[in-house]
Amino acid sequence: MIALLVAAIAGYGVHLLYTAGLLGWTGLGPAPKLTTTKRQRRTSNEWMTQAGLGAVAPGEFLLASGAMFLLGALVALALFGALIPMLAAGAFAASFPIAAYRQRRRNRLSIAQDAWPRMIEELRLLTSSVGRSLPQALFEVGAAGPEIMRPSFAAAQREWMLTTDFEKTLRVLRDQLADPTCDATCETLLIAHELGGTGIDRRLADLAQDRRDDVAYRKDVRARQSGVRFARRFVLLVPLGMAAAGLAVGNGRSAYTTPIGQLAVLSALVMMAGCWRWAGRMLRLPTEERVFAR
Repeated sequence: MIALLVAAIAGYGVHLLYTAGLLGWTGLGPAPKLTTTKRQRRTSNEWMTQAGLGAVAPGEFLLASGAMFLLGALVALALFGALIPMLAAGAFAASFPIAAYRQRRRNRLSIAQDAWPRMIEELRLLTSSVGRSLPQALFEVGAAGPEIMRPSFAAAQREWMLTTDFEKTLRVLRDQLADPTCDATCETLLIAHELGGTGIDRRLADLAQDRRDDVAYRKDVRARQSGVRFARRFVLLVPLGMAAAGLAVGNGRSAYTTPIGQLAVLSALVMMAGCWRWAGRMLRLPTEERVFAR
């Protein structure tokens, strides 16, 4: 048994030396994780771009989380006067920037989803009835679109003015918006620009109708979820209010500092965070994948 173990270790050592010398692999794993790392980095960058925070550095994000951790820890220390609840509350508060960025991302994607059916329809009319060229129609539609989308169209227009390369122009727009509907629209426009023909009118009409159906479905679901979302926020306020009221009842503050009190507070905070997370996952609507993303 020992001989087999030694042989396995020696064989793995030879594998590490061979791959390091010949292939340049590093680390103790059997293969590099560059693909996973690149995919995670791309997903993170796409997530921040969709939230409108593409220019925010990771250090700034960590700084915001650290500030919220400190604030939550100080509030818990003032309420409970104990170390364990302070750390738990600080960790819970540190997740607030992530939740805020997620909400910002959802709002931006919702605005884009509501606007794209109208924009695609206007694009279809400009290219078919009015006779605009595809780049000109795209920029006119973008200039009249929602405020949060106009900088992306302006960046794409600058690229077009500098290079007159429609593919690069659409790539800039797709990278700036990071939106599945934008990907599908840009891919349709690129094919029409390269191949020509009259089929673009029908394709854009079908795409606009599909987007309208998706928007109607999402609005109906959000309307049904409105009461549940309010109750989810209310769950946070009630326990915190009861904990603050307990400070004024008898020896409430000293009770929080006992081992049993700290365990009870920690359990309550963990249950609050778990219920908040669970309810959020249950209320989450399915998001479209970027099929044409690079």
